[in-house]
Parts: sequence; structure tokens; C-alpha cells
Amino acid sequence: MKNKLLYLTTVLAVLIAGCSTDGIKPAPALSGSFSGQFTLYHRHVTTDPFDTLKANITLTLITPANTFSVGGDTSTVIAGSKGTYELATNGNFILFIDNTIPKTGTSSKVHLNGEYIYSYDGSTLQMLASSVDTLQVQYNLKKN
Repeated sequence: MKNKLLYLTTVLAVLIAGCSTDGIKPAPALSGSFSGQFTLYHRHVTTDPFDTLKANITLTLITPANTFSVGGDTSTVIAGSKGTYELATNGNFILFIDNTIPKTGTSSKVHLNGEYIYSYDGSTLQMLASSVDTLQVQYNLKKN
């Protein structure tokens, strides 16, 4: 009987500790103004090494409307983009829909468009997306 009481007490203690919300911090809200570096890595099929292009940009995320805009050095590598975004329910992906992408032809600049894996700790926002095996874009931004 003492052993059963000891096991029951241990199980209850574990359940209570597991259900407690103490120490669990909610994910920081992803909104506001960010600035930092955008990097484009491009691997040519026939030559090495990677081409690396960089630009200093700003990104503004507005909630609850879930709209975004990209500014800063948009003269060569990245386009000034505007549109909407949506966070995935699992919290690891963010989807951008850029309303400034040309309806016909292809743009000579990268647009913030499509699905990105991201990490955000309340001050640093990092996003990464790849296309096949020749193109990768990376955003390393700090909250303003």
C-alpha cells in the first residue's frame, strides 16, 4: 500500500509540473520595423564559387492587418515590396504575398514573396528561403 501511495504521489507531482505554465514564455509577437542585411546566394551550374549579393534593407510588419513593406537599398538586388503575410500555425514558416510583382515577364530583382522558414526571439528576425539548388535568400534583421 505504501508503494502504491508513493507511485501515485510521484505521478501526480509529474502531472502537476507538466501542466503548469510557469516558465513557459509565449512567442514574441512578430510585428514592427526591422533593419539589417539581405543576402542573395546564387550558384551557377557551370562555375564556382557562389555569387553573393548583399543589400541593407528595412522591413515593416504591421499587425493585425498582416501587411508588410520592404525599403532601404532597393536599387539593385531586392525590390521594394508591399503586400500581405501570414504566419503558419506551427510557428516555423511565414508566407509573403508581394503585390508588386510584375504580372508579365520576370523581375530583375528579388521580391519578398513565397514561403520562408524563420526564427524570431523578440529582437532578431532571421528568414531563409531556397529555390532548387542554385538560389538561396537570407534576411538577418534587428528590430528597430
